Amino acid sequence: MNLVLIGATGYVGRALLEEALQRGHQVTAVARDPSALPARDGLRLRPGAIDGGDPARAAELVRGADAVIASLNVGGWSNPNLEDDTVAGYAQLVDGLKQAGVPRLLVVGGAGSLEVAPGQQLLDQPGFPDQWRGGAEAMRRVLGTLRDERELDWSFLSPAAHLVPGERTGRFRLGGDQLLVDEQGESAISVQDYALAMIDELEQPAHSRRRFTLAY
Repeated sequence: MNLVLIGATGYVGRALLEEALQRGHQVTAVARDPSALPARDGLRLRPGAIDGGDPARAAELVRGADAVIASLNVGGWSNPNLEDDTVAGYAQLVDGLKQAGVPRLLVVGGAGSLEVAPGQQLLDQPGFPDQWRGGAEAMRRVLGTLRDERELDWSFLSPAAHLVPGERTGRFRLGGDQLLVDEQGESAISVQDYALAMIDELEQPAHSRRRFTLAY
């Protein structure tokens, strides 16, 4: 496929880029400084940013793509306006995809909005780390907005509670809106297996207009 990957130089973005290229997709990697990525067969580098501005600028970045994968963290974790800026960035991106006629958006979601019990989300539990709260709140709001979206075909992949460096095993469980934990009560997934699941969804859609999650 002709894929646009936004946030390609980030922690998750790099894993997604590697998985997509290994499977033979043509990837346009969009980042503020794409020169941080080495040249590869099948890879096109494009400077740009989704920052909550004019949707027409987003449309220019994604035009011609079969699908877009977005891993947005507008301004970085230290941004005091991270929550609002990220929500605005996704609104810009959704409108840009519609303008450009790109039918599909896959979103790197957060774990904070997963349920740990009926009606109780991980983000609202005591001890949720303050340094991740802004981003988690943002992605909870983005998910809510996407659930009201009727035109665009979207999927939102929430990782396990702990998204860690590791191996590409292909051995994990998929779920829906509930946090997945193992027999020891741990919730983890490697970023490599997260990328595998996302590109699986790109190639064989199984969660159209839905959130899904994965864990060991």
